Amino acid sequence: MFSTSRKLFAELLGTALLLAIVIGSGIMGETLAGGNTAIALLGNTLATGAGLVVLITIFGPISGAHFNPVVTLAFAARRDMSFSLAIAYIVVQVLGAILGVWMAHAMFGDAILQVSTKLRDGPALAFSEAVATFGLMATIFGTIRFKHEFTPVAVGLYITSAYWFTASTSFANPAVTIARSLSNTFAGIAPSSAPLFIAAQCVGALAGVLIFSWLLTEQASAKPINPDAEL
Repeated sequence: MFSTSRKLFAELLGTALLLAIVIGSGIMGETLAGGNTAIALLGNTLATGAGLVVLITIFGPISGAHFNPVVTLAFAARRDMSFSLAIAYIVVQVLGAILGVWMAHAMFGDAILQVSTKLRDGPALAFSEAVATFGLMATIFGTIRFKHEFTPVAVGLYITSAYWFTASTSFANPAVTIARSLSNTFAGIAPSSAPLFIAAQCVGALAGVLIFSWLLTEQASAKPINPDAEL
């Protein structure tokens, strides 16, 4: 059993490293792709998916490796953690995400403080974020229920695929969304676009919690009737 301080530090550090991967690989991909957005996105995708597998494997035994406020709230709603601890998780996740963005900027010699100008607006992108976050909940709860040790790989694979099958490239994480608004790079999102993304992520997460809490709960078997029993 790890102390609360270790759990919170694991969430802060893990989320910071995740955002360093997301932003850093976006910068590298765009720099090397020669204007080919598909190649840049592919590099961003592979780095993020692979990084998630490693980070969840490392930090999962310590804090659960949520790195995501809606995942934390989902576990709190299922009474797997207290709401007070959940709020503390969310605070360090957002802080860690911002630190990770700054880390990436520093590694590539960019200005540390930035604000994104990349608009990501419209109902299609909002729906994409709801679907992406719903699928993330399905992945997490399904693997925890049936194949717990596969969770890091499953989440990494799901996010890799969701980068490509969703129009929004699957942020699926409010802390990530907030932090990416502070990076005017390939993976950025304008602050004015962030609230819609976050709202959609919350809707998708709520739907995932409700549906999979029901779907993955086994119904108690009825007692067989013995025809020879006395009435």
